[in-house]
Amino acid sequence: MRLLIVDDEVIIRTGLASVIAWHELGIELLQPAASAEEALTRMAEERPNILMTDIRMTGRSGLELAEEGLRLLPELEVIILSGYDDFSYAQQAIRQGVTDYLLKTSKPEEIIKTVLQAKQRITERWAEKSREGQLMRENRERLFAGWIIDGDTASGHFPSFLRSDAGKEAGVVGLDDEQILRQVIILRAEGWDQSSDALLRFAVQNTLEDMLPGAIAHVEKQQIICVVSWPPVEHETTFRLESALRRVEQLLKCTLRAAVGLPMRGYADLHESYRTASVAFRYRGLMDYKVWHYEHVQDRQGGKTVLTHEEETRLGTILLDNDSVTLTTWTRELVANLITEPEVTPESFNACLHSAVIAGHRWLTRTMRATGREEPARLEPWLPEPDAEAAELGDMLFHHLYGLMHVYHSRMGQGQAAHVQKAIGYIESSLAQDINLQQVAGHVHLHPGHLSELFKKEMGVTFVDFVTDMRIRRAMDMLAVSPAKVSEVAAISGYEDVKYFSRLFKKHTGKTPSEYREEALSFKPSGS
Repeated sequence: MRLLIVDDEVIIRTGLASVIAWHELGIELLQPAASAEEALTRMAEERPNILMTDIRMTGRSGLELAEEGLRLLPELEVIILSGYDDFSYAQQAIRQGVTDYLLKTSKPEEIIKTVLQAKQRITERWAEKSREGQLMRENRERLFAGWIIDGDTASGHFPSFLRSDAGKEAGVVGLDDEQILRQVIILRAEGWDQSSDALLRFAVQNTLEDMLPGAIAHVEKQQIICVVSWPPVEHETTFRLESALRRVEQLLKCTLRAAVGLPMRGYADLHESYRTASVAFRYRGLMDYKVWHYEHVQDRQGGKTVLTHEEETRLGTILLDNDSVTLTTWTRELVANLITEPEVTPESFNACLHSAVIAGHRWLTRTMRATGREEPARLEPWLPEPDAEAAELGDMLFHHLYGLMHVYHSRMGQGQAAHVQKAIGYIESSLAQDINLQQVAGHVHLHPGHLSELFKKEMGVTFVDFVTDMRIRRAMDMLAVSPAKVSEVAAISGYEDVKYFSRLFKKHTGKTPSEYREEALSFKPSGS
């Protein structure tokens, strides 16, 4: 693929020629031309595939050059460079068959992206012209997916394109084919805008095959899957791989992260390398490394999967306070703490986030019930993106919990009744802790005596009796559905002395906690 740069300013044309390593992008850079006239005299012989030209030059303009060049080479891709951000120029350029329009102030990555788009269009046209080549490419992709991704080794002989000269290209001449180590690497490329994701993967695929001798790369959805061959010295592989990835990043102005499967010596075992790379790849949001191996994660047993009672209580307090800033901090700290657990797995990480969602819904249900309001008939379900990374999941968790907080506070009224409802919500979130009238009054910004009068007026009972009633009702709910010990139920309900709790429970219900549990369980349908 040949590129000709044309500009009458020597600084511009030499800068464009030298700032980007064109040959490593699969682009042959022809000697830049200083004028449209020079370019036209050379184009018939040198036959560039891509023309990048200044729009204003001494003599013929870039638009005139583009027009003449397209007559000479109808399939020429033309990219106009201009120092003038003028839409009229862009309109004229488009009418004359120019495919892209860039400002001279464009960053190197934008220039690379534009040239690679032109290269891709040319490649696609070449493929369309060669039906046989297109069928070969489709067959190659099918065989790669069958052998490496699906593990369909019974479908025939190992594909020759995965076998051919891979060892020689990897610098392992003289070794038996079975001695060569082969690994599957799964990569994710980022750094270009979302509309250019497919082009970035195409560029990484091609550049990787150039950078890693003997490598065969394949794009599968959002990932690049690469089979590499190494000498049988395993400690060299990570260094060589990281060096190649850094070079690709520098060339394409992107960011790469890679998960590496187990090394294999036989072709038939490459699917196992892919399987282990896939397992490792699922940890990309939980790892700080650029390159990590299956061996780093294979023995993990899983970290915390549920919130502690203290964390759930803290969450309830934040939601009740309608404090979005503290909620942001809480979710970020939860995510950060989970990631740093040495045994964390994607399953345990997701389970703990889901536990936070359940805690939020439980808070809303209890608080709405305690304040005499009905819970909304329908709340948005927690449906995180299956391909989301840890930080993205943390953001999704925040927005979900924020939605629950908004539902509650949007239904709170104003005036004296609202003060009582806010107090009740605070009590509900703090039942497991020592709680008193002064503390609650401070939360709702009222004098304790005034709050006590409002409680008696709105609820028909004293503050102390109301708190006791809420604690006993919580204990009743737990005894009916939870296998927790009576002492644990007492503690969660705010009573450290289990004997005092039992006497108080019997005074309110007429039964001991154990009797109440037995009776509640006896009413449950069999098999439930």
